[in-house]
Amino acid sequence: MLFELLSDRALLAAAADGILTEQEQTTLLWPHPPRAKGSARWSIADLFILDELGDVLVRTPSLGHVILDEAQDLSPMQLRAVGRRCATGSVTVLGDLAQGTTPWATTSWDVAMAHLDKPDFHLEELERGFRVPAAVLGFASRLLPLIAPDLRAPQAIRANPGRLSILPVPEPVVAVVDRVQVALRSAGTVGVIVPDADLPEHLAAMKDARIDFSVLGVHDPGAVDHRVQLVPAGLAKGLEFDQAVVVEPARIVAAEPDLRTGLRRLYIVLTRAVSGLDVVHGMPLPGPLVD
Repeated sequence: MLFELLSDRALLAAAADGILTEQEQTTLLWPHPPRAKGSARWSIADLFILDELGDVLVRTPSLGHVILDEAQDLSPMQLRAVGRRCATGSVTVLGDLAQGTTPWATTSWDVAMAHLDKPDFHLEELERGFRVPAAVLGFASRLLPLIAPDLRAPQAIRANPGRLSILPVPEPVVAVVDRVQVALRSAGTVGVIVPDADLPEHLAAMKDARIDFSVLGVHDPGAVDHRVQLVPAGLAKGLEFDQAVVVEPARIVAAEPDLRTGLRRLYIVLTRAVSGLDVVHGMPLPGPLVD
């Protein structure tokens, strides 16, 4: 059914009449339809439509309880797929609206729970954090009014406020090498988080400075576990470092498809530091981060 719908303009037009515009229908259609459904290259998004179609034909069994983590990143169709699997059961949903990394990330828990078909729910907001120090958390939280306006700013519970340094410089690549060398004088790990497109020049600069480091996301059979990791911003989620050096926040934001997603990516990047954060930039900082 889905194969025919995405292959046949007339069939899609009949089904979408009054629902989708002509441009939206054109976007959905395969520009070069495959010969048969078996040879179709189904996308991840297609799989959730197929899952819903399968549920129409044969009802999906419900589990007693489902635990869903990183729920903020799921699309409405993905949430519906989870909801079908706890239709008569219960669900525990975990997530952080400020850390959505997809353009379709949910805007509120009311919206997400409606797609899960659980409109009556209890919300427990965890406002205290033990990992990120107060100085870093307070700086990153300046982004919250734009990326998650309904969230209250989290409060760090550690006695040590941590270290925050904002470094406007004419040549960020040179300054980053310097900050890494300073960070290595202290114990612990160092994460250098850079815009994805800028990875090659930072890699070359750190090699020239004879810094021992590894590159996250690059397979190296002979790699060892270095204290310093060079991290593309797109892979920073879920990581933590004793010292973090974040480079060119404006470029990290601009690399995403829209401003909200870009600022959410930046919030994730800024909150990877456990003890100290250096923000190195040649371009102006995004508005909320300017004093």
